[in-house]
Amino acid sequence: MAEPSVEYLTTKELAQLLRIKERKVYDLAASGAIPCSRAMGKLLFPRAAVEAWVAQHSSGAPAPLTADRPAVILGSSDPLLEWALRESHSGLASFLDGSMDGLERLARGEGIATGLHVFDPASGDWNRSVAAARFDGQPVVLAEWAWRERGLIVARGNPKKIRGVESLGGLTIVPRQAAAGSQVLLEHLLQEAGIAGGDIQQLPQARSEADAALAILEGKADAALGLSSLAKQYQLDFVEIVKERFDLLAWRRDWFEPAFQDLLAFCRSSEFLEKAQELGGYDVSGLGRVHFNG
Repeated sequence: MAEPSVEYLTTKELAQLLRIKERKVYDLAASGAIPCSRAMGKLLFPRAAVEAWVAQHSSGAPAPLTADRPAVILGSSDPLLEWALRESHSGLASFLDGSMDGLERLARGEGIATGLHVFDPASGDWNRSVAAARFDGQPVVLAEWAWRERGLIVARGNPKKIRGVESLGGLTIVPRQAAAGSQVLLEHLLQEAGIAGGDIQQLPQARSEADAALAILEGKADAALGLSSLAKQYQLDFVEIVKERFDLLAWRRDWFEPAFQDLLAFCRSSEFLEKAQELGGYDVSGLGRVHFNG
């Protein structure tokens, strides 16, 4: 191992310092995740810059650059994404418990990508602000999955005559967990409409889009902020509020690994496009468009 006085580290010395394989060092260098330079065909790593890089990532930042991440998709649930994960035979698993939950799990190295649909009222944009704030300077890419129709799922025939968020005063709604992007949006919309928490009745939190729609189907609540595709699936009425962009935030290296590439290849198939049309409420024409590059 190199002595502390050595100004530049070789690939082997850096691997020993970080206790990782040399192949991992090459991956970090290729992705631009770690400071390095090339001299006479060899990679050299300035010790001072490396030590600063290690310190930067030692607390609260994505630490698992020194270990392989599990092939898991995190974050928000999406019917089309969940279907594609199964049908693509990519080998990717999923753990879906909300946009903000996925961000934190991705940072801890619990997966290779996370689904997001988080609205930023300041910019009017989706996902970029939270991705840039949490992963500033990290080798990640935020790519578009689909635009989706989101609004109020209501009982068939819309017996309460709900026309928008402003109609929710005095009614019972289905909230989602605080880490869900739909709950972030719902709270923003309620505030915009001047509806306080005491003006509505709320059921216990629904942990998924499907659970929220089922609560309406079973007559337990009057409205839920959900996807038009779920309203269609359960034969419920739908009042569109907004078109939202659902993105995938992925570690750049993992984006190019075979499993993720298999998923993307499947998403270019006619079968995928037909499924998006069948579900309804999707625009996948921009799938793969990059909105943020760390």
